[in-house]
Amino acid sequence: MQSIELKHRLEYGVVRAVAWLVARLSLETASDLSGWLWRRIAPRLKRHRRALKHLAAAFPDISEAERERIANDMWEGLGRTFAEAFYLPEIFESDRIDASGLEELRPHIDTGMVICAAHQGNWEVATMGLVQMGAKPFGLYQRVKNPLVDTFLRDMRAPYYPAGLFPKGPSTPLKLMRLLKRGGCLAMLADLREGTGLQVPFFGRNAPTTPFPAMMARNLGLPLFAGRIVREPGVRFRLSVVRIDYPVTDDKEADILAATSSIQAAFEVTICEHPAQWMWAHQRWG
Repeated sequence: MQSIELKHRLEYGVVRAVAWLVARLSLETASDLSGWLWRRIAPRLKRHRRALKHLAAAFPDISEAERERIANDMWEGLGRTFAEAFYLPEIFESDRIDASGLEELRPHIDTGMVICAAHQGNWEVATMGLVQMGAKPFGLYQRVKNPLVDTFLRDMRAPYYPAGLFPKGPSTPLKLMRLLKRGGCLAMLADLREGTGLQVPFFGRNAPTTPFPAMMARNLGLPLFAGRIVREPGVRFRLSVVRIDYPVTDDKEADILAATSSIQAAFEVTICEHPAQWMWAHQRWG
């Protein structure tokens, strides 16, 4: 037990040291430098081959050179996202977020809604536009194994989930349902592999996918939206949403499956528009 605790403390010390070093730089410099480093280091790693494999399956008609360019641009974007995570307050308090595409959400701020997004652009800023509009979103996240790092990361994100940031667990769905029934706003990421999830099409292949956002919206009769997070030059971001219409029939499971498929189809559209801004290295289909 002591060795595990020591490992946790050492890992946490590294994270805090990186945070301290990054904070010595300006936001733009940190983003540029981290993007530059990731672009040069990540293509040498195993996950780069996975990203190229996924790009080849998703876009069989583009050249190998174009897939390589997309993958390299992806790594740069992920490097930028890593560095920018240490500057969330500065991003939030600036004019770097264009949330004009969220106006469709305004009528639902106090009556309840479900919003899900993909790991695109910089997903750490996903709820900032909501908070700026006066909404109080709450979120769902996967705990990090290291409890010290987990607490550090949760505290970084907490201001942008003013109604709470809840770890995945057996009791969490009931808590989130209660908040939604009170007119809350659930905001979560829904594009990663979910081992026990529903099999729905994603770029032409079935992928195990979380049904959670569709289930919450369908069961409570709430509006469902797919969010879009687009990175623009100069550490700027554009947020928007697409309404996801879902069926309401006597077959609830079929309704949830249809809504989940529609969410992933909406993700596909924006990923195709900005392919280098999505995480192709993730094991989405396996």
